[in-house]
Amino acid sequence: MVTASRRRRLSLSLMFLIPGLSLSSWVTRTPDVRDELGASTAEMGLILFGLSVGSTLGIVSSGPLVARMGTRPVIGGGTVLIALGVAGVGTGALTSSAALVTAGLFVFGLGGGSGEVALNVEGAEVERLLGRSVMTTLHGFFSLGTVVGASLGMLATAAGFPVQWHLLIMAGVALALFLASFGHVPAGVGRQAYGDGAGDTDPDADTDADTDADRDAAGGGRPLWKDTRLLLIGGVVLAMALAEGAATDWLPLLMVDGHDVDAALGSLVYVGFAAAMTVGRFCGGYFIDRFGRFLVIRTSAVSAALGLVVVIFVDHPVAAGAAVLFWGLGASLGFPVAISAAGDSGPNATARVSLVAMIAYAAFLVGPPGLGFLGDHYGLRSAMIAVLALVATAIFIAPAVGERRPATADVKHDPAAARDAAAAREPAAEEARADRER
Repeated sequence: MVTASRRRRLSLSLMFLIPGLSLSSWVTRTPDVRDELGASTAEMGLILFGLSVGSTLGIVSSGPLVARMGTRPVIGGGTVLIALGVAGVGTGALTSSAALVTAGLFVFGLGGGSGEVALNVEGAEVERLLGRSVMTTLHGFFSLGTVVGASLGMLATAAGFPVQWHLLIMAGVALALFLASFGHVPAGVGRQAYGDGAGDTDPDADTDADTDADRDAAGGGRPLWKDTRLLLIGGVVLAMALAEGAATDWLPLLMVDGHDVDAALGSLVYVGFAAAMTVGRFCGGYFIDRFGRFLVIRTSAVSAALGLVVVIFVDHPVAAGAAVLFWGLGASLGFPVAISAAGDSGPNATARVSLVAMIAYAAFLVGPPGLGFLGDHYGLRSAMIAVLALVATAIFIAPAVGERRPATADVKHDPAAARDAAAAREPAAEEARADRER
């Protein structure tokens, strides 16, 4: 029997797959879009600026939108915008319109930034209800989407398939996956109490203690920026997300310019990195449940650091290509583990997850361009020393991620969680019992 919690997790898995699939489809066809537009490198930089602006606006707006409306409408709207953005880029390539491509990337970034933060809030809530690691697997589907999308993009490029039709087809695939999965995403998760009564779950609960708890959960307690543990969790995700983003933006060029391999091998190394990320995320939940978050995240940071050391300092392309696998495995768990840790680090889980997710996406999106400026002056291999230094720092602050609290912890302090728990706790318990019996 497929339980409600299993359907919910499957739906979330597909929702995580959509942005990975869409992003890699665009990235692998960037040279073809440039050729269709006849754009120079400087002009492509301006076109790509649309993606950065859209992503930034999406990330900044997602937390307040989730707090007011819940995760469901933000996830739904963001995913639709992703599909429309990919279609816009494809249409811009079809009409050779740089303005339309820029607008499509803006819409894509807006949907991706807002929707993925909301997805992480939803995933953290499911993890709290089930009482075991699921965030790593959910992020594994994002990585799986990047592998599938990149592979399809390389095949389409090799076959000379027109980029505009490729992107329009992928937009249709994204919409089809959305329609197949969105129905099982529940309403109300992450929504905070407001003066109009939104988020109230028990009209008879009028005690001063409950009122104070709700006020504290809604943000009336200590400001989040004064929470030392949360800031350290943010430091962990900053380092690990930058390690992921640096590879996503620069790894093929790093191998070509820094280790003198040809472009095809450089792309193949990136596929290996994405595959290592995928394996790490799908297997990570088992190790987290067995050994704990702290030990896993410290081991991951050590793995990423070792991989970076070889890529930066060892002048041997085969050794560097193999070390990329350690880099990918190490970087794979930083983001999902930090999101889990933020979600149960105190009251107002929505704001905590949103803050850490915003730090992660800022590192992923803003950090790599900064590495490009360093690379212009010192070379890409030397620029990666900055990433190595941050990852090494994560080794020492890893204890901040702590260990997960019991599944029912803090539900009474979170009105949205209480609503969802009432519906999901029983099927989640049944599924956990079935897993133990198996």
